[in-house]
Amino acid sequence: MLSLPSSSSISRKKYDVFLSFRGEDTRKTFTDHLYAALKRSGIITFKDDSKIEAGEGIAPEIFKAIQESWCSVIVFSETYAFSHWCLDELAEIVKQKNKRGHKVFPIFYHVDPFDLRKQTGKVQEAFAKHEERYKQDKDKTLRWRIALTEVANIKGWHSNSRHESEFVEDIVKKVSEKLCQTYLVVPDGQLIGIDSRLKELHSKINNGEDDVYIIGICGMGGIGKTTLAKVVYAEMSSHFEGKSFLADVREVSIKCGLVSLQKQLLSHILFEEGFNLFNVHEGNAMISRRLSHKKVLLVIDDVDNIQQLKCLVGKRDWFGSGSRIIITTRDEHLLRSYGVDDVYKPTTLDDSEALQLLSLKAFNSDKVPGYDFIQLSQRVVEYVDGLPLALEVLGSFLYGRDATQWRSAITRLKKDSNKEIHDRLLISFDGLEETEKNIFLDIACFFVGEDKDFVVQILDGCEFFPHIGIDVLIKKSLLTIDENNILGMHDLLQEMGRKIVKQKFVDEPGKRCRLWEERDVYHVLTKNMATESVEGMVIDIKRKENKTFTLSVDAFLKMKKLRLLRVLNLPISDDPKYLSNELRLLEWHGYPSTLLHFSYLIATLNNYG
Repeated sequence: MLSLPSSSSISRKKYDVFLSFRGEDTRKTFTDHLYAALKRSGIITFKDDSKIEAGEGIAPEIFKAIQESWCSVIVFSETYAFSHWCLDELAEIVKQKNKRGHKVFPIFYHVDPFDLRKQTGKVQEAFAKHEERYKQDKDKTLRWRIALTEVANIKGWHSNSRHESEFVEDIVKKVSEKLCQTYLVVPDGQLIGIDSRLKELHSKINNGEDDVYIIGICGMGGIGKTTLAKVVYAEMSSHFEGKSFLADVREVSIKCGLVSLQKQLLSHILFEEGFNLFNVHEGNAMISRRLSHKKVLLVIDDVDNIQQLKCLVGKRDWFGSGSRIIITTRDEHLLRSYGVDDVYKPTTLDDSEALQLLSLKAFNSDKVPGYDFIQLSQRVVEYVDGLPLALEVLGSFLYGRDATQWRSAITRLKKDSNKEIHDRLLISFDGLEETEKNIFLDIACFFVGEDKDFVVQILDGCEFFPHIGIDVLIKKSLLTIDENNILGMHDLLQEMGRKIVKQKFVDEPGKRCRLWEERDVYHVLTKNMATESVEGMVIDIKRKENKTFTLSVDAFLKMKKLRLLRVLNLPISDDPKYLSNELRLLEWHGYPSTLLHFSYLIATLNNYG
């Protein structure tokens, strides 16, 4: 339905807000309250804590902070204009505004903007002193006058006789709204078809008035559920006392547990750290106790288990009146059984929208060039049936190829027309070099959600040339890297990679190159069915019926090509007699060897053996 390519993500500035103020006027009063409120709302704010204005000009780090901020909030107070330090800041702010689109929000704190615009009253007195002091540098005072006039003409906030707490709350809300809108921006119209879907979803979310209202977004993988939730979250979040977007709940709950997600939810909304929760029951109690009077916006993304909802959403009285909870999932039954108020099912893109998205990915344009490509593009659109993920992947695969190659690719697609989405995406995998295929399969089976640099180190030891290989995968829309350097992959693409591995030996897991599912690993190890083909394995024994399993000393004897071994959960294990000389990653919780005195071992072994 919706498309948000990784290339369109907006890189945030170091600071959201630069706070400009006269210290002796408001440092310990209004500005201190404003700074605290901005911080509580998660707005990253630079505030200079220097007590004394030293020297003739402001420090270089102040200039840098202004340049690294998305906006400036300027507190014009009674003696602001008397400070050459403040006026230097103001001139730099205006410079960044005119040069780079830096946003400016003035606050008129017990001052009349007319005096600032016209430089009358105390402002006139201030400039008389400045012009006397800087007789030899008239350009400086002229810059100050121009900057002051320009900013004083911007619509801002007036304190008048308002209560300060209410005044501060209003400022923070407006700044938050502007920030949400800014970081939502996606260039080149790459959020295809979003307006009509947002209108439909808003019509459902706005029901219930002051009730706690829960809505599910449900549909097949790749249809745009998460993207839609992100946009709604960005648009609405400034209207709530607290907000939390819990991404990839299915994956995170498996990897880190539900308690970690409960802590994340509490930290997002309360802006506190270090919640000492030892189990989900304590988490349930903490959420219901601390959030029951807060109006919150909560997104629970990619849910696949009712227990996740019980631990993160619980009962409606866990949250304050007017709260909105959005759940994305592939499983409509899960939503219905939990008792959500409404379910929104995103539709696929219509032909016009699909053609626009395909054009952006295949031609880097919103129009298809040439008659031949128009016909070929229409055939592709017909084949993918409006699924955004398939359009993105196929468009990237066809990028830069000639019409003959397009025809060949489409003909191959037609042969698979009745297969599942796995087969539709396989064409991108087929176009990879062998080393790139290995990188893709390793990441799909073992490294989604891992730090890129960590994975590069391991794959480099496997001689897969990951620096170029990972870049190729990103360009082909098979892999993403987020702002925290974490490797990501769409669920359907990960499933595709894992099916490629399984389908070579459906009934003989011991002959597969990679093993990660408990059932297959348990079968191979207990039946001694491993072969030399096994290159990677994750041992994570969780099922009760498997708890008596003991890893034999000869378990890895046949695995001569084993490169990657992760032992995450193993009840009983003997000290293995043999580990492959090909190992490049060994991660073993509770390693049994008496020779290695570690209860937990993790190593990248580029020269093992």
